[in-house]
Amino acid sequence: MTQYFDFLDADQFLKLKEFSKVLKEWNQKINLISRADIDRLFEHHLLPSLAIAKICKFAAGSKILDVGTGGGFPGIPLAICFPQADFLLIDSIGKKINVVKSIAEDLKLENVRTMQIRAEELQDQFDFILGRAVTALPRFIDWVKSKIRSGSKSSLPNGILYLKGGDFSQELEMLKIVPSNIYRLSSLFDDKYCQDKCLIYFDKNSLMK
Repeated sequence: MTQYFDFLDADQFLKLKEFSKVLKEWNQKINLISRADIDRLFEHHLLPSLAIAKICKFAAGSKILDVGTGGGFPGIPLAICFPQADFLLIDSIGKKINVVKSIAEDLKLENVRTMQIRAEELQDQFDFILGRAVTALPRFIDWVKSKIRSGSKSSLPNGILYLKGGDFSQELEMLKIVPSNIYRLSSLFDDKYCQDKCLIYFDKNSLMK
């Protein structure tokens, strides 16, 4: 892991390892991640989540929303990377969000809050909204585009960062909004799982056109 993330310190690496350990323990009780997938936790979940940290450096005080966090991805790894930013992790499934809350408390992540709620029901605004294959892009954008506040204090202007695999060209055509950028994870990591994975970025201005 160290070859990809030289901006992390020893304590952050330890917390990421502890997160993986605790998550695997919980996964034996509650199916947060597919049991066939849990053995490839690093490649299939941590790497894509941490790709966001390589592409966008969240400024201190930034408010970040992780929609459909499931087992805590990408929110918990990013909260470890950016302890001065504030993360709200939400999921509509109570048992999942209860586990994520417990994990955040075990890791002493004071910059993480959790809530059982649907994204479209939230009233707050955020600097960045994160998602990972939560639903089709047009639906996701419709849920969250009004919840992004103006600003540009991080390394990217405020907006949406959405992890997606496979061919999503039809979804972009239906959306009728051109992404500000599409980052291919294969350009960041030498791992075959990342070959067809992308981080799609929409800044607030592109969403208002």
